[in-house]
Amino acid sequence: MLHNDEARMRNDETSSNAPMTSARSGDRFWLFPFRHSFDIRHSSFVICMAFATTSSFADPAPSAKDILASVRMMESRQQIDLQGQLRQDNVVVPFRLVQNGPLIRYSFADPDEVLQLRLGENSSRLDLVTGGGTEQFAASKLKPKIRGTSVSYEDLAFKFLYWPTARVLGEENVRTRNCWKLQLRAPSRESQYSNVLLWIDKASGALMRMEGYDWNAQLAKRFEVVSAQKIEGRWFLKQMRIEELQPGTNHVLSRTYLEIKR
Repeated sequence: MLHNDEARMRNDETSSNAPMTSARSGDRFWLFPFRHSFDIRHSSFVICMAFATTSSFADPAPSAKDILASVRMMESRQQIDLQGQLRQDNVVVPFRLVQNGPLIRYSFADPDEVLQLRLGENSSRLDLVTGGGTEQFAASKLKPKIRGTSVSYEDLAFKFLYWPTARVLGEENVRTRNCWKLQLRAPSRESQYSNVLLWIDKASGALMRMEGYDWNAQLAKRFEVVSAQKIEGRWFLKQMRIEELQPGTNHVLSRTYLEIKR
């Protein structure tokens, strides 16, 4: 199944090269971060990002703190209502994503589950919405995977965007986009990741790639934007690939796709 998915992925990449490379500086590309049963928004990794002119990413190079603050600010300003799905092999998990500024909701069916992500200035909070209100996810409940996919609740919560220890490692291209490469270190062992590498589009602040490393400093999970789409004049994520790797090797144990529909 991994091999077949890769073939479909390459077809999507080919069809998406034009919009991703020709997007004007005034266009936006929103990438969804992931969060609970699908608070997939940073999607996470849920996640809306934009291709927009961002003067703070011009020379001289900004600090890691400034880059992350800009990403969080953009994430908390979106107004969207879209359908999406998580797909891994024969497992397909549909969801509805509704964002009203800093408040993001992921609604799942079969069984019904509603997750709410609140993006604050200094932290994010992931809640389970119930008939009686909301219940915050405890740190111990963030590590389980969502409905048989490679995505965990922690991935969807994207708490790493608030980690205080971060530095800029340099610049690299991701799918023709010039990106800042950042390293973020976990403040405690509550996270499944000891550190995270981020590739952030210099022109927009969009998250293009993420790599999570376990507490033995081995690559455990990789997220990467595969393709984008234009909806009502704005650029949105179309497909993101999430790979779970065998630590210490490049062997892919599982591959999930986060897909956004019109």
